[in-house]
Amino acid sequence: MDRFFKLTERGTSVRTEVLGGLTTFVTMAYIMVVNPAILSFAGIPSGPGTVATILTAVFGCALMGLIANRPIAVAPYMGENAFIAFGLVALGIGWEQRLGAVFVSGVLFLLITLLGIRGWLANAVPAGLKHSFAAGIGLFLAFIGLYETGIVTSFVTGMPAEVLPKGAGGLLAAPAVPVKIGDLRDPQVLLAVLGFLLMIVLMLRKVRGALLIGIAVTAVIGGLAGFGSAPKAVMALPFTGDYDLGAIAFKLDILGVLKLSFLPVLLTLFLMSFLDTLGTLTGLGAAADLLDEKGNFPQVEKPMLVDALTCMFSGLIGTSTSGAYIESATGISEGARTGLAALVTAGLFAVSLFFIPLIEPLQQLRFAYGPALIAVGVLMMGSVRRIDFEDLTEWVPAFVTIVMMLFTYNIANGLTAGFVVHPVLKGAAGRWRELNAGMLILAGMCAAYYLLGMVH
Repeated sequence: MDRFFKLTERGTSVRTEVLGGLTTFVTMAYIMVVNPAILSFAGIPSGPGTVATILTAVFGCALMGLIANRPIAVAPYMGENAFIAFGLVALGIGWEQRLGAVFVSGVLFLLITLLGIRGWLANAVPAGLKHSFAAGIGLFLAFIGLYETGIVTSFVTGMPAEVLPKGAGGLLAAPAVPVKIGDLRDPQVLLAVLGFLLMIVLMLRKVRGALLIGIAVTAVIGGLAGFGSAPKAVMALPFTGDYDLGAIAFKLDILGVLKLSFLPVLLTLFLMSFLDTLGTLTGLGAAADLLDEKGNFPQVEKPMLVDALTCMFSGLIGTSTSGAYIESATGISEGARTGLAALVTAGLFAVSLFFIPLIEPLQQLRFAYGPALIAVGVLMMGSVRRIDFEDLTEWVPAFVTIVMMLFTYNIANGLTAGFVVHPVLKGAAGRWRELNAGMLILAGMCAAYYLLGMVH
């Protein structure tokens, strides 16, 4: 095991990797509930959708561990599932064609990965932008945690409908203030604050498993306080009854997607997944100190190959586009450095197949897992130190990347904005020689993201 995963070489141990894989699983297990719920709006039944979601996570995490040997979990993406469910409504297409689009985009990923183009493009990104990915994703995670726990909430929360601002045609207008502090008298919000402080204190004391301990302690306190609901059952056999995968597996419509009218859909899925994966891998690589002296992810082709294969598997099995998960940063923060952690995460997802009735109520405890996302955001912000603040052609694109990720609530929007601004400023400063062909290609693709109206 030590030779296969290079545990000693990377300064880790079996215990550390198991702890990291378990921590990653706990912080991203919500996908088993949220992803099927979102895809149900596209017509995919939630029972089979839950099984498909879990199987995709098992497949992706296992491949990441065995092929890429990285502590990175893979599962259906959150942004892409919303695009599949809501973004394609205007086209009036069924879920079969939507799954076909997922599969075809995976095939495209596989082709450019095997040709070496995907890795070449990834390594063309300047170091300053790569470090901004880590900082931006950290803040993005923190904001998700703050919002999920209720520490921060929408400005209109608690307001009567009749006093909400109205725009043209009686439609709701944007409020003057987008967010506000949550109800700090709410016991669950206070539990989240307590959980976050507990995790930070444990990290200060250098306690191994600080995040996992914090999640567990907060969940136990919340349970004793009467929060959460009891499960309807403890176990259920997958692939039978309400969880029969036959309703959606291999039902995708590939031929229906291979039309010129579907090109914008495929290009959107391609850009979203490519940029999300690139940003996530770079951010996680920086958090795990896996990047080389140029800020590149070593052997980036391997995790990208896993990403492409898992994306194809997603379409075949009946769920949305998959990719590397930013929640893997929680396991990395616990010391995980190898694919053994990803295998542990895969094993836990596999076991979860038999406990689907037990999972749902547990994943409603946002006050327990939300603080971990905030704590990881604190840790990932350290990448800001590696950005050159004295050079505006480096700092401004990094700043744009970070704020667009956070304030549009979307990783891809931040990445594309940074890619477009970077060459513009280099050119304005007369420093064209600092740009490479790969960066210009990425900038052109990202400009198309905005010019063709693919923003999501």
